[in-house]
Amino acid sequence: MSQPQDMMADMQDGTPTTVLAIPATRPRRRKPVWRRLLLSPSAIALIIIVLLAAFAGVIAPYGEAQINPVAALEPPSFAHLMGTDTFGRDIFSRVLYGGRLSLMIGCSAAAIGATIGVLVGMAAGYFGGRIDSIAMRIIDVLLAFPGTLLAIVIVAVLGPNLLNLVLAVGIASVPGYARLVRSLSLSIRESDYVTAARATGVRSWTIIFRHVFPNLRNSVIVYATLNIATAILNAAGLGFLGLGSKPPTAEWGLMVADGRETLEIAWWITAFPGLSILVTTLVIYSFGETLTAALDPRQSRQ
Repeated sequence: MSQPQDMMADMQDGTPTTVLAIPATRPRRRKPVWRRLLLSPSAIALIIIVLLAAFAGVIAPYGEAQINPVAALEPPSFAHLMGTDTFGRDIFSRVLYGGRLSLMIGCSAAAIGATIGVLVGMAAGYFGGRIDSIAMRIIDVLLAFPGTLLAIVIVAVLGPNLLNLVLAVGIASVPGYARLVRSLSLSIRESDYVTAARATGVRSWTIIFRHVFPNLRNSVIVYATLNIATAILNAAGLGFLGLGSKPPTAEWGLMVADGRETLEIAWWITAFPGLSILVTTLVIYSFGETLTAALDPRQSRQ
């Protein structure tokens, strides 16, 4: 069926001339941000690590604390992929169970640090004045100590156990969140939409959670992802010093410490848990960089 726009008659020479309407080309659809993120190599590697840890009870050929004195200090083999320790416990099984615990510690500590740090940072950045001054002086005191040293002090005060370890690592990460969120809140509070909301009588905390937080959420997500890797390292360091989980719990830092005395004759006791810490933190850091690129609106338009 012809359309009036598709066919016109040239009245000068009497020869009908057909003019076809050229359809507009559709813009090429780009993959959604989250699909590109999940298909990235770092995301796939992280998913594999999480699945191995989550299903450790199914994948591990032996129990977490299953002792077999007959097989003590066996090198890596088909029966024991990563060898055994001085009690005959399978290192591969313990690495899997330790991954579950280390990831739990990292995520829990990051959640504690993010919750406290974001609230303190938003309050200091939005309200300013005396609230900002007091909050930042407290943060400055915490920043005077390195993160690991601050965690050691907190564990020493509260007592060495797993719960206190998570609290210590989480509190040690609060200053980083507070500094980041405060700097972002200072610029967001001067935005026109925040000024308009304030002029219409909207309550301050409503403005903070409805307008300020959504505009700094992506930055907090990226920082929290990177902070999980830092929390795993700090927790492993405290476990190595004996300030975390107690034997026979499978925890990577504690497993590295267990192999110190037999390092010359049984290197695998220390090597494989240490390698697990290294690989996991590198994968999380790489995923954090990928997440930064995915959440950056300038790069997401490309």
